[in-house]
Amino acid sequence: MQLNELEIYLNQLLDIAHFRDYCPNGLQVEGRSEVHQLISGVTASSEFLQAAIEAGADAVIVHHGYFWRGEDPCIVGMQRRRISYLLAHDVGLLAYHLPLDAHPELGNNAQLGRRLGFTETGRFGEQGIAMQGTLQPEISNLKDLRGHIERVLSRKPLVIGEDDRSIQRVAWCTGAAQDYFDEAIRLRVDAFITGEISERMVHAARESGVAFISAGHHATERYGVQALGEHISR
Repeated sequence: MQLNELEIYLNQLLDIAHFRDYCPNGLQVEGRSEVHQLISGVTASSEFLQAAIEAGADAVIVHHGYFWRGEDPCIVGMQRRRISYLLAHDVGLLAYHLPLDAHPELGNNAQLGRRLGFTETGRFGEQGIAMQGTLQPEISNLKDLRGHIERVLSRKPLVIGEDDRSIQRVAWCTGAAQDYFDEAIRLRVDAFITGEISERMVHAARESGVAFISAGHHATERYGVQALGEHISR
C-alpha cells in the first residue's frame, strides 16, 4: 500500500479532525512510499524501533509518537537518535493519540473494556473519551476485580480501597487519565480504572469511597494499537 494512502485512510477512520490533542496525529516521520510490512506498538521508543526495523518494517504505527506539546522542539539527544534511526532506514512513523483512545471499536478504552468483560453503559470526559459500565456477574467485590485485572493484564494493579467493597459499576480511561476521577465520582460508580496514580488521588479515593485502580499506563494501552494493526491487515 502507498504510505500516503494509508495515512489518509487512518486519518479518516480515527476522525483525527475531531480532536484537540497534545501532539500531531497522522504521519510524523515520512519513510519509503510503499508499505508492505507495517508493525504496531505502544510507544516509538528506540527499543521498539530497532525491533520493528529488524523485523522488516516499512512503516510503524504507534500510540505514543513524538512532538508533544510543551516538549523541547529541538531534535537533539534521544529525539535525534530516534528520528535519525527512522530516516537512516527510510521507515515511516504514524502516530495516533487521543483518536486511538476514543475510537468506539478499535480504541484503547473500548478494547480494554472488551478484554475485561465490561458492558458499556455510557461515555464521559472531554470528547467522550472515558467510559462507564457494569461488570460480569461473577465479580462482586473489589478483591474479585483486582484479581480479574491482574489475570487479564498480566500485571498486578495498585488498588486504593477495601477488598470487601461491593463493586457493580465501574468507569475507566486508559493511560494517564486520573484527572477524570472527579467526574467518575460524580457518576456514582464504585471504582475507577486508569493507568497512573498520583499521591492526591490516594486521598481522593479514600475520602470519596470510590475505589481507584492504577493498572499501568502501558498495560492499559496495549490493545488499541493491536486492534488497529489487525484491522489494517484485514
